[in-house]
Amino acid sequence: MKGIEKVKVVDKFWRSYMDVVRDEVIPYQWKALNDQLPDTEPSHAIENFRIAAGESRGEYYGMVFQDSDVAKWLEAVAFSLENDPNEELERTADEVIDLLGRAQQPDGYLNSYYTVKEPGNRWTNLRDNHEMYCAGHFMEAAVAYYKATGKRKFLTIMCRFADHIDEVFGDHEGQLKGYPGHPEIELALVKLYSVTEEKRYLQLSKYFIDQRGTDPNYFDLEAERRGDEKPHWFFDGDHRYHQGHLPVREQDKAVGHAVRAVYLYIAMTDIAEKMHDDSLREVCETLWDNVTNQQMYITAGIGSSEFGESFTFGYDLPNDVSYTETCASIGLVFWANRMLNLEVNSKYTDVMERALYNGTISGMDLDGKGFFYVNPLEVMPETSTRFEKRHVKPVRQKWFFCACCPPNLARMISSIGHYVYSQDEQSVFVHLYAGSETVVTVNGIPVSIQQKTDYPWDEKVNLKVSPESESTFTLALRIPGWCTNPELKINGEQIDLGSIVKKGYAYIDRLWKKGDEVSLTLPMPVIRIRANPKVRVNAGKVALQRGPIVYCLEEVDNGKHLGNISLPKSSKLQINKETQLGGIVTITGMALRVDEAEWGNELYSTDEPTKIFTDFKAIPYYAWCNREPGEMIVWIDED
Repeated sequence: MKGIEKVKVVDKFWRSYMDVVRDEVIPYQWKALNDQLPDTEPSHAIENFRIAAGESRGEYYGMVFQDSDVAKWLEAVAFSLENDPNEELERTADEVIDLLGRAQQPDGYLNSYYTVKEPGNRWTNLRDNHEMYCAGHFMEAAVAYYKATGKRKFLTIMCRFADHIDEVFGDHEGQLKGYPGHPEIELALVKLYSVTEEKRYLQLSKYFIDQRGTDPNYFDLEAERRGDEKPHWFFDGDHRYHQGHLPVREQDKAVGHAVRAVYLYIAMTDIAEKMHDDSLREVCETLWDNVTNQQMYITAGIGSSEFGESFTFGYDLPNDVSYTETCASIGLVFWANRMLNLEVNSKYTDVMERALYNGTISGMDLDGKGFFYVNPLEVMPETSTRFEKRHVKPVRQKWFFCACCPPNLARMISSIGHYVYSQDEQSVFVHLYAGSETVVTVNGIPVSIQQKTDYPWDEKVNLKVSPESESTFTLALRIPGWCTNPELKINGEQIDLGSIVKKGYAYIDRLWKKGDEVSLTLPMPVIRIRANPKVRVNAGKVALQRGPIVYCLEEVDNGKHLGNISLPKSSKLQINKETQLGGIVTITGMALRVDEAEWGNELYSTDEPTKIFTDFKAIPYYAWCNREPGEMIVWIDED
């Protein structure tokens, strides 16, 4: 199966985000990369490359992976240009690419940290220093830029770097037998292969995957060569932080750094698909089930622990100290999209949708001027002074010294059209519901597809299917797992879904004619979600969801001490379409609240607290903290 990449997104919801990225985030991040933002941590990323190219003097500044911020910015630019051509922005990107070419070393190596700061220590600390991680992000950006513009210069630069890496690493004499501490290049090499058809890149990706976790552990060997006798700061008897504790085919639980993990799983899924590797496929399916059925928040946040930005163990999902890095949810979107290549199954698309509408875009203000690195499910601003909650910010930040999340969000949002459709020889699949237009060739015949909807607020999705000439093929529509009573009509005629739904997709096989209209209704009642009893912190609580949107309570709507609010089982819930926060649907109803005034100043009492009726309002989780800062909760006590 392959993705349909030429998709024009006209969707109201996603276009608003794409426009913010184009008009605010990309220019803002360009200023950040050039140290032009007042009162924010300098990036120095562009200047580092000028120094590496010999065009400026000074010291390297920033994290060892500072280069990746430039790469992700370029990738976001590429996807933005794909949707909205902009000569000035493209010219700026070309200038950055020219700079990268001038900074590239004669042997193809490209990394400003090692070129400027440690020129004699290349490839000596794969565990910690992100050389291949940065290379991977540049490869992804080069592929995206080539597809968007047709220009090959960036692609040529990165192919030279990939060729250099292929010479350095491998099983032959004199080659290093290592693999990156932070997976990323593995998935990027697959993308590079997809446009160059150079099989060495695919083989190199598989090599890095197969080497990971083998005995003796490469990270131990290279540390010994460096004379580094101290264990890694996260070391707990093995290398699970880097997913290097076991060979990947022996792993059955997601452990360690969450972003590293999902980037690795993406590449494993790619290789399983491209090389028809059934054993790797089985591991990917096992790990998927572990992540999504035991270690994923209702918002599709993953990585519950601040220590190591990591997975912990099954059902350990605290709300107020959760880490749930924005990049981790973004990685989950990418992984879900790849799992669909192994099997068209709505269990993958449902998670992708959950992450897209909740755990990813919560990481950015609606105006694109503030960002969350961490996305908790419960916030009380006063507790941010506690050491164990130092990572939980009550408001979004302008920028970060470790600035991976903002550019990652920009590239994901700008590429949203790539996740809507896919196809195989006989079928077109509609994975996401978003206003869009595309033309796809099926059985040699061009087919125009127009999708109109006000999703995720409205229940109705309309598609116009227009083949250039009458043609028989299959249109497969996802039926979301949260929807229990969908209705399907074709040209006004009701279709029985019972016989055509397979693994969450409705397969419509028919002779299609120009102008055929498909109407899908996905009822969106407000539903109460309850967590598995093993999730201790959510015992007796519910979360509200409508369609794909998870809701929360904010102090600005409901007052302080949100933990004193409980939702009676009998409470009737209403939905209200509002213009605030970019146009949202809110949920209102009657709740109970502990009467704090009656309690008085006593710290403890044997009296049962009095509860009084109160109105409450819930807003989409992604939109919280776009008004006055204050408390927020997702999980509410059920009375």
